[in-house]
Amino acid sequence: MYWSALTAAAAPPRTAASGSSGPTSLDEATQKATNAADWIQANWGTWLTSALQIILIIVIAVVLRHVIRRTITKLIERMNRTASAAQHTPLGGLLVNAERRRQRSEAIGSVLRSVASFLIMGTAAMTVLSVLQINLAPLLASAGVAGVAIGFGARNLVTDFLSGVFMILEDQYGVGDEIDAGVATGTVIEVGLRVTKLRGANGAIWYIRNGEVKRIGNLSQGWSTASVDVLIAADQDLERAREVITDAGEAMSKSEPWNELLWEPVEVLGLSEVSLDTVTVGVSAKTMPGKAGGVERELRWRIKHALDAAGIHLAARPAAEEDEGAPVDPSAAVAAPSALNNPSSPQSLATSPIPPQLSKEPPSGR
Repeated sequence: MYWSALTAAAAPPRTAASGSSGPTSLDEATQKATNAADWIQANWGTWLTSALQIILIIVIAVVLRHVIRRTITKLIERMNRTASAAQHTPLGGLLVNAERRRQRSEAIGSVLRSVASFLIMGTAAMTVLSVLQINLAPLLASAGVAGVAIGFGARNLVTDFLSGVFMILEDQYGVGDEIDAGVATGTVIEVGLRVTKLRGANGAIWYIRNGEVKRIGNLSQGWSTASVDVLIAADQDLERAREVITDAGEAMSKSEPWNELLWEPVEVLGLSEVSLDTVTVGVSAKTMPGKAGGVERELRWRIKHALDAAGIHLAARPAAEEDEGAPVDPSAAVAAPSALNNPSSPQSLATSPIPPQLSKEPPSGR
């Protein structure tokens, strides 16, 4: 104690400026550290709870998304295996189109997987933000405005996508179908959510946006009708012609491969047109979907040979009458009256060349 007292007595006195800087700064630092430690100690439990909640939400979302996507994939694969197995049956090739079923199921599966991922991950993100106590009202309002703006900018894309989804769900057409889409006609070779690809009659590939299709005529669903018109001279035996055409149709229905393409016997409908020199006999047959064109060509070939063998003469197809145009107005080729036709008119005088003026100066003498 004596040494402490002596040291205190020998120490120089502190001024106000020097004494206030040291202890005050140390006290403030100590107070700040104490406050920070108290704040951390008071809130670390809340932080730990929030972190665990966020991790749990993310893990549940990822696992649920994986399970749902895998379930959808397995379901699509099972549908494709069922279609492939049915195709190898005797009637499978007629009733099931494996490629069409595969593309349709893949498109539906892609849509379902995308929708599931969007819903699950979107819900997880919103839940995480709510755990972090972030106000979602401004975020939702901004997302709504951005969605409206994007919707106006990409309305054609949205229209194509929605039209493609409903087209696939309703099974309006598929791969291998012969369709008339209004803007193009051909065989469907690929079906997508936004674009349908057709192969035209001349080999051209048509890319049709699903949103532009207003009507669809599917020539490959159910059955098709092969229609043939036979022009026969009016002086021929029509009853004999009916028998010959019927026999030709029966022979065709018993030969390969037409026995599979013809679903009903060839029927002679009767006379569809009668004129002074010719009569038109209508022939019809129900065929496999999309095969009417080939059946019609073969049926014409067989009917022609059968009629020639029976001595029944066909009639020439009457030439198409040309529509007489409207009478030509004789005054159409006459030019409108012009002021230049009159040589004394101001317009004619203004366009005439200016005559050279004679010099008034006398000739210079030599």
